[in-house]
Amino acid sequence: MILFGGATLFAQPGEKLIKVVVAPNHADWVYKTGEKVSFDITVTKNSIPMKGVEIRYEVSEDMMDPLKSETKTLDKGTFTVNAGSMKKPGFLRCRVWAKYDGKEYPGLATAAVNPELIQPTTKLPADFVQYWDNAKKEAAKIPMDTRMTLIPEKCTEKVNVYQVSVQNYEWGARLYGIVCIPKGEGKYPAVLKVPGAGIRPYGGDVWNAERGYITFEIGIHGIPVDLPANVYQNLSAGALRSYNNFNLEDKDKYYYKRVYLGCVRAVDFIYSLPQFDGNNLVVQGGSQGGALSIVAAGLDSRIKGLAAFYPALCDLTGYLNGRAGGWPHMFKDPSNNIPAKIETSYYYDVVNFARQIKVPGFYSLGYNDMVCPPTSMFSALNMITAPKDYLIVEEIGHYTYPEQWEKAWEWIDKLIKK
Repeated sequence: MILFGGATLFAQPGEKLIKVVVAPNHADWVYKTGEKVSFDITVTKNSIPMKGVEIRYEVSEDMMDPLKSETKTLDKGTFTVNAGSMKKPGFLRCRVWAKYDGKEYPGLATAAVNPELIQPTTKLPADFVQYWDNAKKEAAKIPMDTRMTLIPEKCTEKVNVYQVSVQNYEWGARLYGIVCIPKGEGKYPAVLKVPGAGIRPYGGDVWNAERGYITFEIGIHGIPVDLPANVYQNLSAGALRSYNNFNLEDKDKYYYKRVYLGCVRAVDFIYSLPQFDGNNLVVQGGSQGGALSIVAAGLDSRIKGLAAFYPALCDLTGYLNGRAGGWPHMFKDPSNNIPAKIETSYYYDVVNFARQIKVPGFYSLGYNDMVCPPTSMFSALNMITAPKDYLIVEEIGHYTYPEQWEKAWEWIDKLIKK
């Protein structure tokens, strides 16, 4: 991973000698149901199309088994795949592998078919809002017991940096993070930064704090965020491995309950800061963090806007209905396909939090994402009735370009009127 403007980014794939370029025949990659889709394939070396290269390709609906596969030789340096059409809204993907000097080089492109019409497969429980209102009320009874420790080596001329620990949703459970607070007199807007999946340390966002924001970057696992790297590696391989499946059979004990309510507790903490302006709070994140941005904005009306990149945990039951489900793809595993686990998923699916959002949002994603499949993401985003600003970067997978974060911060600045 790399950092840009204090934001954690998933790294772009590295450049390779051989490039496999796959492109739909519509410039915007968007089609209508029933419309024929084709993909042009070119394999280049030193930016020159190569002839005589053997390729194999597969055409499939998003994350599903191939509908068509074939091996071809690029006699003319290019080849066009007639991929057919889709009768329903969704995504049609062409994956290609080119053989050169004993290695295979991959490429792909994904056509969007009426993506704005994709509907979720998950269900909205009749007591969804009541369930989370009750959970928030119970969690609110737990004192925050705030502990802030200055980190002198991270402080700058303009910003104080603290490790923060607050009590979370039940007695003894804690939420940890790094808060960066501008030193100047006055009140400041705030950005809550929620994390992508995994177990790792966090350093805080000094960059944007120096621009005049309180930034609060949180972890979700109830452990300090400044431990040695090997601690997180050991937890990732051991006690917290596959945490996203822990207690899935019980909605009251499922792992993400502490996580979702922890986002609300993080908002409580920001509102407790005397330097906060008491009004302007935006939540931001990518992947699992994109999911948590939507969840937090759906749960807490104190949040005034959100910036979400390629959100996870969307339309989890997709695989039970013959199409892609969101990360962590839990129902791709037949052992999870039991009523209690499916029922729990309804209460944690980002789709159902998206239905609750009433504030503006900035959303950015790509069609080639095979971690958080676009079918799942649009299932959630299409449920949002509040104002939406999209930045679609069709070709990207599960990563971002720096320009996407630049646009996101421009959007945040405009929302906050900085």
